[in-house]
Amino acid sequence: MKIFSLILLLLIFGCTKEKDHNNHQEIKQQQVYYTCAMHPQIRSDKPGRCPICEMILTKVEIDQEETETSEHKMSELWRCKGFPDITSERPMACPVDGSPMIEITPEMEAGKVISKVKLRKAQLHHFKPDFFPVTNMKMSKNIRLLGAVFESEEKESKIPARVPGRVEKVYVKVTGAYIKKGDPVLEIYSPQLITGGEEYLLARKSYNKTKNKAFKDLYKEAREKLRLWGVKDFQLQNWYEKGKIPHSITIYSPATGIVQKKNAVVGKYFKEGQNFFELSDLTTVWVEMDVYEQDSGLVKIGQEVELKFSALPGQVLKGKIDFINPVLDHQSRTLKVRTSIENSYGKLRPGMVAESTLKTVLERNRLVIPRTAIIDTGKRKVIWQKISDTTYQAKTIHTGFESEGYVEVVQGLKEGDFVVIEGNFLLDAQSQLFGGYEDFGHGNH
Repeated sequence: MKIFSLILLLLIFGCTKEKDHNNHQEIKQQQVYYTCAMHPQIRSDKPGRCPICEMILTKVEIDQEETETSEHKMSELWRCKGFPDITSERPMACPVDGSPMIEITPEMEAGKVISKVKLRKAQLHHFKPDFFPVTNMKMSKNIRLLGAVFESEEKESKIPARVPGRVEKVYVKVTGAYIKKGDPVLEIYSPQLITGGEEYLLARKSYNKTKNKAFKDLYKEAREKLRLWGVKDFQLQNWYEKGKIPHSITIYSPATGIVQKKNAVVGKYFKEGQNFFELSDLTTVWVEMDVYEQDSGLVKIGQEVELKFSALPGQVLKGKIDFINPVLDHQSRTLKVRTSIENSYGKLRPGMVAESTLKTVLERNRLVIPRTAIIDTGKRKVIWQKISDTTYQAKTIHTGFESEGYVEVVQGLKEGDFVVIEGNFLLDAQSQLFGGYEDFGHGNH
């Protein structure tokens, strides 16, 4: 009876061992499967063709090391908010400032290896990546701005009444009229002006007759007073030749520009200092632009700005920043900057909208990589780094400024590291076959 029981136990043990061995073989066989490079959701345990695109399925072998890597999970970790180098494996008060530590999430970590891919020799024949060494260089940043054309305050001018008087005739008929310096604008009847003219004639005639120094001084004073009142030298000469002052005296424009405001009307009386006309010279205009607060520190006097206008298709005008408002607009959180643009042909008109590009150069050198090296998951930015000819690893990085195809690397890489700039999405797809990034499923990125 004892012998029969012993034989029965041996048979049961042998069957169990064989079953465990078969299960081990089955698990080992599951490490090899076939998939489509174009449709990785297709998996098969034997060679064949993709049922979607008819491509030959690719053999995939998973190393034990790769399996363990894909199953690794990040342990919980906390750090001081103000001192990120101080960490703890449990939540506690920061030993430096006593503030509560914050948990480090995958999105916050930079430089963390989240996946590895080791390529077979057969795969290297089809995988032709391109690399870029992390480089320390000067960066420029192009800031896109919206702007508008304004009249240059430096080019604004007025034609005032320099003596009291009544308007007798107006030569400028409408607002918007273009007048040049020296053009007649109106005629005015002014007793004060007529009296000044008569004093001038008397002093000049007396000096010419006597050559007396006292009359000469009176003559010069009378002439300078009339000049200050806007009377031209040729008018004075004409009065002298005729020997009398006209009833109404013509006033000439002291500046060139477009009439923005017309106050002169026949019969209207003007006091000294009141404006007949207000002019704006549009041969030079201002373009004012709004710079957002985060970019305001990059703007400097003298920086070049390119301007495009819908009214001037295909044309790019260039200017330089010549004014930066010292005060930030507290509502829009923007800073006004300005450039002056030559407009001798009058194509730019106040109110036109300008699409502007401001070219800035960052002060210090920065670590940069091409934008094509970065896979933006929405939660974090990932690059693939070359470890060897067959081994690549995915790392999270923190980025800064971006310009002209390059992105600043704030954390996660060092100068000289090689990142994949062509072929990184193929490595990402290969990583997907192995279970994706180790912190969370590939479907989340």
